[in-house]
Amino acid sequence: QNIHLVTKWLSSLEKKLEQHSEGSHQDFRVFISAEPAPSPDRHVIPQGILENSIKITNEAPTGMHANLHKALDNFNQDTLEMCTRENEFKSILFALCYFHAVVAERRKFGPQGWNRSYPFNTGDLTISVNVLYNYLEASSKVPYDDLRYLFGEIMYGGHITDDWDRRLCKTYLEEFIKPEMLEGEFLLAPGFPLPGNMDYNGYHQYIDDALPPESPYLYGLHPNAEIGFLTQMSEKLFRIMLEMQPQDTSMSEGGVVTREEMVKALLEEMLEKLLDEFNITELMAKVEERTPYVVVAFQECERMNILTSEIKHSLKKLDLGLKGELTMTSDMENLQNALFLDTVPESWIKKAYPSTDSLGTWFADLLTRIKELEAWTGDFSLPSAVWLAGFFNPQSFLTAIMQSAARKNEWPLDKMTLQCDVTKKNREDFASPPREGAYVHGLFMEGARWDAQTGIITDARLKELTPAMPVIFIKAIPADKQDIRSMYPCPVYKTRQRGPTYVWTFNLKTRENPSKWVLAGVALLLQI
Repeated sequence: QNIHLVTKWLSSLEKKLEQHSEGSHQDFRVFISAEPAPSPDRHVIPQGILENSIKITNEAPTGMHANLHKALDNFNQDTLEMCTRENEFKSILFALCYFHAVVAERRKFGPQGWNRSYPFNTGDLTISVNVLYNYLEASSKVPYDDLRYLFGEIMYGGHITDDWDRRLCKTYLEEFIKPEMLEGEFLLAPGFPLPGNMDYNGYHQYIDDALPPESPYLYGLHPNAEIGFLTQMSEKLFRIMLEMQPQDTSMSEGGVVTREEMVKALLEEMLEKLLDEFNITELMAKVEERTPYVVVAFQECERMNILTSEIKHSLKKLDLGLKGELTMTSDMENLQNALFLDTVPESWIKKAYPSTDSLGTWFADLLTRIKELEAWTGDFSLPSAVWLAGFFNPQSFLTAIMQSAARKNEWPLDKMTLQCDVTKKNREDFASPPREGAYVHGLFMEGARWDAQTGIITDARLKELTPAMPVIFIKAIPADKQDIRSMYPCPVYKTRQRGPTYVWTFNLKTRENPSKWVLAGVALLLQI
């Protein structure tokens, strides 16, 4: 809506309320509903109205218990009796309520819950129940596939924009809505069976009696998921507190280092550690054949040069600003603040790679990346084990593996795929690269762990949030030769933010049903 019109209308409402505050009927009341403003400039309700009103907030429910009751609250005894196929209708309706509560509340687990946040609402649930009623009345057998498709791809799936989130939504429905739900005990979560045929109040009572206490298990997640999201919440809180500290630049009592001195020391140290940029022309002269790997190395050197020249340029300017030889600009102020607060400056982020690190860790990581590139461009022979996280563009390296194999074996590139064999060794155990493909190291698993002895994915250990993976041997094979039985297609992301940092899909061996790992949000990460 037009915010200016609203502001104007609210101020005239305030005057009207003042006029009618005296001499009106004693039961006269005005009810106003409002929603949270997306930003401070939208805080337009006049102070007078706020001060004179009784404020009631309607918080969204938290936890599975409250969410499941709230989902069921959309219906009543009449709903339960409206379908001639009473048993099937009630069972699927309850499973849908559980599904609705799970997808809504899973958001609290951050990117391990959903890659993106979606506005699932009660309309999705009530329309799904109407569809369920119509389909059951019209067909002699329960059309499970059709129902799951309508719920997962249209009603709820209509909100979903990420392919991995779509897979997650589909997997929940495959687990909750299937023929087995009417054949004896059927678990919606560990320790929570689907209830039998009850009346409306009976279902509410059943939730109170039977639902286990709140835990990530109710969503198919590992308890570590909770540790992860609580840790991130507290880190965010502390960062906000740090940013709110008074920023006084004068010399403080007792000769403590001032903010400016601290920034200056850090700036000098960084400039000292950053060496010359890569001389691309010189490097090109050394190369006899521009193989796919060599092309990747050049692209990486170019990207690194852009980043390091931005860092040097901005630090030198700030240095002159602090000495008083240049006028301080807002960009220089921002850079100074970032250095002081140990965060990566905005202008560097734009030319860098996704990262969630603080500045100190980020800069040390940058120097390691440069070192790896220097070693590789020394003689352009592929490192014995490649640090996949060290690339600006890891996809280009993985594609180069396929291009090399395609050239060597004269295979068409579009009919190829990557095969990932997890070895039992670490990077130190490799002295030379494989004849074909590459050994890659430095990946971590979130949501589960890799059992090197048995060579399969297995449950994570408590408090080990992102265990390191052994070296992975990646080679290109014709797509029709790949083994997809007992495999979990595992997404690889650059950081824990997941979502847009997606890199590739690695098929990993599993003895358990892959759906378990889908619900647990299992992924490989290049940095933690």
